[in-house]
Amino acid sequence: MNIEDIKSSKLKQLSGVNLEDEDLSQADLNRVHLAGATLVGTNFMGSKLEGAHLEGANLMGANLTETDLRANLMGANLMQADLTGADLRGSNLRGANLMGARLSEVSLAGAFLSGANLMNVNLQGVDLRGADLRGVNLSQANLRGADLSSTDLQGALLSEANLEEADLRGANLAGANLTGANLLCAELEGTNLQGVNLDRACLVGTVATKMIS
Repeated sequence: MNIEDIKSSKLKQLSGVNLEDEDLSQADLNRVHLAGATLVGTNFMGSKLEGAHLEGANLMGANLTETDLRANLMGANLMQADLTGADLRGSNLRGANLMGARLSEVSLAGAFLSGANLMNVNLQGVDLRGADLRGVNLSQANLRGADLSSTDLQGALLSEANLEEADLRGANLAGANLTGANLLCAELEGTNLQGVNLDRACLVGTVATKMIS
């Protein structure tokens, strides 16, 4: 298979293909079909993947730095992938596995992450405004200073997560598990905390002029 043809957008139907460790950096891959593809260690640095179909793709350890990844990544394996600076606004990441992924400076505003695995990831200062995070696993995740305003976190797992100075204004945390979470100086104005487990959680200095409970 000619890699240059793929990079120049001449080939669009690539579902199930094996491109492990290939160099697809700076490629035009908008709307490409890579569902179920093997992309372990593949280099996508700076590539355009808007509208791409990556459902169930194996992107373990892939380099996705500075990519336009506003794509369908439902059920994708992104373990250990480098997503530094990637644009994931509105992306479909339902059920995706992001354990060990590098997510600094990413934008996840409006993304669909229900049921995704983000356990122990570093999301410090990340933009998650309006994201769908229902049932997501964020246990032990670092969300210090993250923007989680207006997010839907119903039933989310946030045990021992660091939410220090996080913005949770208007978020829906109904039924979420925040056992042992650090909410030091977090903003909780208008936050729905109905049925939330706050056992051993730190709530010192939280800003909550009106919490829904």
